[in-house]
Amino acid sequence: MTRLILASASASRQMMLKNAGVDCEAIASMIDEDSFKQSLKSEGASADEAAEMLAEMKAMRMYRQHPEAIVIAADQMLECNGVWFDKPVDADHCRAQLQALRGKTHKLVSAAVVFKEGSRIWGKIDSADLTMRNFSDEWLDWYLHQAGPDILNCVGGYQLEGLGAQLFTAVRGDYFTVLGLPLLPLIGFLRDHGILKS
Repeated sequence: MTRLILASASASRQMMLKNAGVDCEAIASMIDEDSFKQSLKSEGASADEAAEMLAEMKAMRMYRQHPEAIVIAADQMLECNGVWFDKPVDADHCRAQLQALRGKTHKLVSAAVVFKEGSRIWGKIDSADLTMRNFSDEWLDWYLHQAGPDILNCVGGYQLEGLGAQLFTAVRGDYFTVLGLPLLPLIGFLRDHGILKS
């Protein structure tokens, strides 16, 4: 049986694949994302290009460690008015990010790639536009307290599938893309290549 590895520590991506019936191991791909993003930004890369290149970097790193496996890797970027946002490092940073995004529409880009035998055999980039409401600072304090430290693992400081839904007035795009993975195209590829039953 083909060994399938998800090169990610993301609980959300793991849960999406598990719920969709994709049996894979999740192993974090240890790369220095921050310095790589800074380098890409200075070279003029778009958020789409950065997400795709980071996903490829994770997949290649994992393939080198497990050359017998088929590797799925993904990355997500958040861009608002030309500014890239990352996972907040603490509650204060999360508050500042959400205040910067308040009342604006931002773009979430999710990219996924599949590697086999050292080569990329599939890839997909998708994006969604999310409009954040003009919430009060008092509500923001309540949200940060209620949401807890889990939101520090999320780009932008929110989980749309949870309390984070209250931050928004509109979401345009695929739900799974917002969660961090272009899931339907990925499982379609896995099905077409006999990795999932068709």
